Amino acid sequence: MPPAGYLFVMTDHATITPYPDGPLIVRGPFQITDEHGTPIDAGRRTVALCRCGRSQLRPFCDGSHLTARFRAEGGVSPRAAQRHLLDDSDYGDR
Repeated sequence: MPPAGYLFVMTDHATITPYPDGPLIVRGPFQITDEHGTPIDAGRRTVALCRCGRSQLRPFCDGSHLTARFRAEGGVSPRAAQRHLLDDSDYGDR
């Protein structure tokens, strides 16, 4: 159950959320593969993927970003927002 104040919505697609100074959180139905297309068992419907490159569990996050003092914005960076004009119609019903 999500914490109070959070909306929980079931979808038929994955949602990937970049957390500030942390991992990418993937929720919903997804498949992770290695560079050869071999599936990697995530073991759950929600996973944290490493963005800092320091995790010993890559591609999954192990919290190493905390000791590495990794810094990155959450959401869309200003440069990405300019490069990829975001339009809700690209994503269908959310």
